[in-house]
Amino acid sequence: MDKRKIRILQAIIQDYINTAEPVGSRTIAKKYDLGISSATIRNEMSDLEDMGYLEQLHSSSGRKPSDKGYRLYVDNFMQLHKLSPLEEHIIKTHILNSALYEADKVIQQATTLLAELTGLTSIVKSPSSKKSCIKAVQLMNIDSNNILSVIITDTSIIRNNVIRLKQSVSTDVLAKLSNILNARLNNLTVEEINLEVINNLRNDFRGYEDIFNAIIPALYESLNSIDTSDIYLEGTTNIFNYPEYNDIEKAKNFLSLIDNKDKIKNLINSSDSITIKIGEENFIEDAKDCTVISAVYSLKDKPLGTIGVIGPTRMPYSKVISILEEIVNEVNNILNNEYNDWL
Repeated sequence: MDKRKIRILQAIIQDYINTAEPVGSRTIAKKYDLGISSATIRNEMSDLEDMGYLEQLHSSSGRKPSDKGYRLYVDNFMQLHKLSPLEEHIIKTHILNSALYEADKVIQQATTLLAELTGLTSIVKSPSSKKSCIKAVQLMNIDSNNILSVIITDTSIIRNNVIRLKQSVSTDVLAKLSNILNARLNNLTVEEINLEVINNLRNDFRGYEDIFNAIIPALYESLNSIDTSDIYLEGTTNIFNYPEYNDIEKAKNFLSLIDNKDKIKNLINSSDSITIKIGEENFIEDAKDCTVISAVYSLKDKPLGTIGVIGPTRMPYSKVISILEEIVNEVNNILNNEYNDWL
């Protein structure tokens, strides 16, 4: 594509993002100093439409970017928005203040902030605990007939379970059994705790069969209770600020989409620092008119979950990506500084 077509396409995309109105050649000629006539711009726009970068809703209307046009813009021409000092301050102080709480509160605060600063619907997905590794199992006495089992994973998930025994057990015995459990289960995922592992534990617990029979079902219940992938959404009503959703059916379809957690989980699967899916690139039918931008947050280089936004394909990509990157970087810094020693 020659430089003139690129400049015209950039101008059309920028104008459409700003106004939500189909763009005509006269508009480009008046608002952007391209040094060419309206007639020349009109011919170039026709070529860009033939190439699949623009769409025309009606023969008498202007043109708007296609998914292919947005993709070319994002990959090749877009310059990232420089955050204002106020935006940077808000991100740092709001997320830092939430670090006084649990790790999941940090993520929820980041999601709220992302929705506020972008004006879009923000989403966070925590990973399935089937992919989490057990870091520690601890058995502790509560009283003569009850002990507490504590399971800690490498993704900061902690689960407690009270186990009732028929007889009291000394602290020394519980320490010994805790060591056995840690030796067998450390660094295993939930999926890897199979029948062979259980049978090995049964042999290790020889002489403590009653305790084994009470502990294993409780541990199994605890492990399965964390096999969830939580979805949090913020700013679900932000879509009504976009004229695209003045259409009641379109708005209902969007609200139905974000209410379906299974679809949302699939939409924001991300393995890269930033993933951008535009329109038809979303394989879920209800999201064909949407753009989803997401990023992975991590602890010690291990992915913990995904945070992102969903909205119309006509979104201010440069600003949204810059804000998302800054928020994810801040979340990663806090998780690694505040929670690293826990694991």
